[in-house]
Amino acid sequence: MCRTLAAFPTTCLERAKEFKTRLGIFLHKSELGCDTGSTGKFEWGSKHSKENRNFSEDVLGWRESFDLLLSSKNGVAAFHAFLKTEFSEENLEFWLACEEFKKIRSATKLASRAHQIFEEFICSEAPKEVNIDHETRELTRMNLQTATATCFDAAQGKTRTLMEKDSYPRFLKSPAYRDLAAQASAASATLSSCSLAEPSHT
Repeated sequence: MCRTLAAFPTTCLERAKEFKTRLGIFLHKSELGCDTGSTGKFEWGSKHSKENRNFSEDVLGWRESFDLLLSSKNGVAAFHAFLKTEFSEENLEFWLACEEFKKIRSATKLASRAHQIFEEFICSEAPKEVNIDHETRELTRMNLQTATATCFDAAQGKTRTLMEKDSYPRFLKSPAYRDLAAQASAASATLSSCSLAEPSHT
């Protein structure tokens, strides 16, 4: 394994830098990070080759399953950027809000946040109203009477299914992701060949 980028040939470093730039442009063009908190942040870790290789694998993994995409911070950021271009980012934002909601331990904060989420995403004419059926909407409204960590489970499940069946396939076919995946494949292949060419350390 490489310990620092200094051991790599210049061409390898240029390819990795080009890949980073490509992703940065992709996210910037989508105007990511306007009001989504941590969702809008894209962070490269250290500058080690292992980080670059792991990121390439991460990008390529997004097309393997929707679960892998949602479990990746960078995947969520890229998917959110894509949804913004379709003006349908509310579904992902609601899903993320539910994930954070489940981590709340204070009963008082849980009840307060539950009503905030309901007003923002669930109630009729909410500013970021998600596309769920009337039955699920009413079930969620009833759940708020005794708010628990699971009170949004039905609505969250509906929006997740909608994203997986509708938005996710379009994301994978989008020029932005296909270009990013191509860059990831190229970067991964280049880093692998550079690793093989790296001088051994004693």
